Amino acid sequence: MKIRRPNPTTAELEILGVLWEHGPASVRDIQRRLNAVKPTGYTTVLKLLQIMHEKGLVSRDETTRPQIYSARRPREDTQRQLLSDLAQRAFGGSVKALVLQALATRKSSPAELEEMEALLDRMERNGK
Repeated sequence: MKIRRPNPTTAELEILGVLWEHGPASVRDIQRRLNAVKPTGYTTVLKLLQIMHEKGLVSRDETTRPQIYSARRPREDTQRQLLSDLAQRAFGGSVKALVLQALATRKSSPAELEEMEALLDRMERNGK
């Protein structure tokens, strides 16, 4: 049986974004980076990181001061999990419907379309 990890909230995704982009960091470092985009309090970031640690979204190195937090899963794993959940909840499990709606939301650049075609070609060759 596959263990289901909890989906991160929007605020948790913002923190994960900092960790994916810049690597392991202290609460203060994460708060500074978030604060550069929108006002974010230190205690808010600390509480969110504590919750995220309990949920298994981040790991915490308690051997150093200040404690350093790291994302437990790569960005791509989290993106796949979120898309899978969205496909199940909003599209009845249909990846095709999800992709078609995603493509309909905005015009893709020629480079993006080429990249999508290459991916589809690879998937077809590999029998996926």
